[in-house]
Order: sequence, then C-alpha cells, then structure tokens
Amino acid sequence: MYLKPEEITEIIKKRVANFENKLEVSEVGTVIQVGDGIALVYGLDNVMAGEVVTFANGVQGMVLNLEENNVGVIILGEYTSIKEGDSVARTKEILSVPGGEGLLGRVVNALGEPLDGKGPIESTRLYPVEKKAPGIIERDFVNVPLETGIKAVDALVPIGRGQRELIVGDRQTGKTSLAVDSIIHQKGRDVYCIYVAIGQKTSSVATLIRELTEKGSMEYTTVVAATASDPAPMLYIAPYAGCAIAESLMEQGKDVLIVYDDLTKHAASYREISLLLRRPPGREAYPGDVFYLHSRLLERASKVNLENGGGSITALPIVETQAGDISSYIPTNVISITDGQIFLETDLFNEGIRPAINPGISVSRVGGNAQFPALKQVAASLRIDLAQYRELEAFSQFSSDLDEETRQKLVRGEKLVGILRQPNFDPIDAEEQVIAILAANNGLFDHVSMEDMFQVESKLITFMRAKHSNLFTKIKNGEKLSTDDFDSLKQSIEEFGKTHLEMEGDHGPVTSD
Repeated sequence: MYLKPEEITEIIKKRVANFENKLEVSEVGTVIQVGDGIALVYGLDNVMAGEVVTFANGVQGMVLNLEENNVGVIILGEYTSIKEGDSVARTKEILSVPGGEGLLGRVVNALGEPLDGKGPIESTRLYPVEKKAPGIIERDFVNVPLETGIKAVDALVPIGRGQRELIVGDRQTGKTSLAVDSIIHQKGRDVYCIYVAIGQKTSSVATLIRELTEKGSMEYTTVVAATASDPAPMLYIAPYAGCAIAESLMEQGKDVLIVYDDLTKHAASYREISLLLRRPPGREAYPGDVFYLHSRLLERASKVNLENGGGSITALPIVETQAGDISSYIPTNVISITDGQIFLETDLFNEGIRPAINPGISVSRVGGNAQFPALKQVAASLRIDLAQYRELEAFSQFSSDLDEETRQKLVRGEKLVGILRQPNFDPIDAEEQVIAILAANNGLFDHVSMEDMFQVESKLITFMRAKHSNLFTKIKNGEKLSTDDFDSLKQSIEEFGKTHLEMEGDHGPVTSD
C-alpha cells in the first residue's frame, strides 16, 4: 500500500494539534503493617486526615492518624487479603455516600452499598459522611410535634421535629421497640425515617426489617446496617453515613427521623480503633475525644429555617446502661448533648408496664413547645399524679390500714399507669391518646380490671370517634380545646361508662354491647 507524503504530513499535523501535554502525578504509599481493620502506611506524605485511600485489591480506607513516619488508615471492608508491601493510592476525596429518595425502602451498609439484592442505588449525588453541623443562624425553633404514637412519650416526654431525645436503659427493656414504634407511626405523616443498626445481630436486623415491611413502613425508611460481624471501622462510620443520608433529604425541605441503635456499641468500636492506632486511652480506656465523637454526630440533628429549606432531622439515639447506671461515662456524655432522655427501667418492664418509662427521670427539654395543645391540657397533671402514686404505693406497703381517700388515689394511680401501657408495634393517634388519658383522669377505668383495659379503651375510642368527629379533627389540627369541648367529652365518657360498663360487685366491670 502506497502512502503519499502529503497524507503523512496531514496526519502528523492533526496529532500535533490534538496533543495535550498533561502530566499525571499519583501519590502512592506502601502498607508496612496490617491487622484488625487497621493499616499503617508509609509514603503518603501529603495525605489529609479523613481522606479516602484505595488499596491494591480495590478496598477503600480512611485516614484517621497522621504520624511523623506513617499514617494510620481504617479499612472499610474486607482486610484479610491486604498484606504488607501492598500499594495504597490517594484519592484526594473525603468519604461520601449516596443520598436522596432513591435510598427509601433500601437496606445499605455503612458505605451506602446495597445489601438487599434489589439492584444498584438510584442516586445522582454523593454526600459527605463528615459534615459541619448547621450554625445558630441557620436553625429554627422546635415547634412542630413529632408524633411517636406512644401515649407515655407523647404525653410525658413529647418530641418535636428537630429535637434529639435519648432513649436510655438496660438491655432487654424495650429501647428498640420504642424507636421502631415511632418509625411505624410516621406512615402518612410525611416524615422519612432512617434506622442505623450498629453492632447488632444480623438476625435481629432481619426481624426488624420484616416487621417494618409488614407494617408498610419500609416505603419511607432506609436501614443502614453495620452488624456485629462487620469490622469495627464499619461500625464507626455507620451513624455518620446514616446522618449524611438524612441530610440529603433535609436539604430538600423534608422532615427526617433517624434512630441510632446504639451509640454504646459505636463508642466501643471507636475505642477499639483508637487503641489499635496506639492513641492514648483515658477514662474506661476510651480516647480523649469520645465526647466529640457523639457531639459532632448529634449536633447535625436540627430544624433549619425556611431560608435553608425548612427541613428537620429528629434524632433518637439509644444508649445501653449497666444495672440502670445512667451516671457512667457514655450515658452522661450523651445526656449532656441531647435535649432530654427517656429512661426505661428494668423493674417496670418486669412488672409488665410497657413501655417501661420512668416518668421521674425522663424529661423533654424542648418538646413541650411542640406538643399537641389538647394533649398538653389533659396531661398537665399526669407527671405529678404518677409521682404521688409511686410515693403512696411505697408508703402503703408498710401500712395495712388505709383511709378511703388514700385507697382511691392508689386505684386512680394504678389505672393511670395502666392506661399508659401499650403493646409493641401498635402506636395510636394523638386524638385517641387525649380521649384515653381524659377518661382515666375522670375515673372511667377505676373499676375496670387491668386485663380488660385495652378492650374498654378500644371501645371507648370507637364510641367517641363516632360521636365527636369534629373534636377529633380539632385535636389533630393542633387546636386547643375549650372548656365546653372538655365538658362535652366528659359527658360522653360518663355516658359510655353507664351504657357500656356494668358493675359486678367487687369483681370489676364486664363489657357489654
């Protein structure tokens, strides 16, 4: 084949015209030690703290320690195939996860990778795992209620959208159930939910996902799972990843509820990483910045003003105590960061009072400003009444001869405790809570046995909804009830008591249709 000199000249000219003099420099280090999810890397002189690096086998890591001769990297994935001498390349990027509504209904790991077998995540943007919390000027007042559907919470320790309310108690006292009930109750309320499982058994997470699916709650929920079988770095990253997903929704003006279950295991994973990185240990072997670990996470939960989208992130962190000791290190740290706490007591749980909320220690520091006005009206004296009942109950154990007034107070207190009981996965609306508490305050349940209370309460609410649908709407819309409204409700409660409850001597009532 013969080529003309002009053609060769033309090709060379095109090549020269399209030539780009671009020099690519990549900084590569070498693994000098690896084990337990940690790698020490030599040669990354310009790497930044928090930067993502890539190992030779494709696994990512994040730089946590900057030493004079090496850097400490936490390995975000399988680390057993990484060995001494492997190359490590900088990416010059910080760790990010996908966000947006494409993650709703999905189960992902701490890196935002799908675990549910439903294909790739539909997301067009990545959100940084570590981000500065909104400042004072960007925030708005917490004044919109976040209904949990749990009478004892909404009446005694109400939560507002943008609040951080700690759930604290020993193991097996119903902490997760409380949080899951709150997620289930958000159905149809335009609140997106994120559940972050930290260090839990895989079977427990699977059970929770099944329960949310059966209740139709997975449609608006994302589960971020870092289970007990995952390495400590994944447990450490998980809550920050969950928060980044929540922020991606808040940016769109959405209201988000995020549950961190639980931060005790999160602190333990950070302690493990810190000790492996040879950071100096402090109290209970935790590193000195363990307070900052949780404060920089929980401060990201907020209600932002309309100029910044008007969205909110409500956080329900969970902390596990040992033998009810809330004065230990991690519980006191998180209590000082949050806007209140719900304390679940083992003794109450064992007595069958569930949720086992101790109203004496539990408090909400801002939720009262966001509570439904009607619920606030009927629950105003509830905390005092319960405290007096507990005091009388303790006193009555030492005296067999009680006067009628004291006996009546004990009965009323017992029924108030009874009306606040609630089965798992069965949250109820605010208007139904108002009726139940009002009826208990007015003595409807005084002669009802504890076994029959759920049945009588259900019939009462059906009766009242049919008779006072206008007042139910008023309560739901956040309006205050007038004296006439309360008189009307009390008359109907008395009518229900006369027509539906029949006295049977000292054996309590029987229900009749």
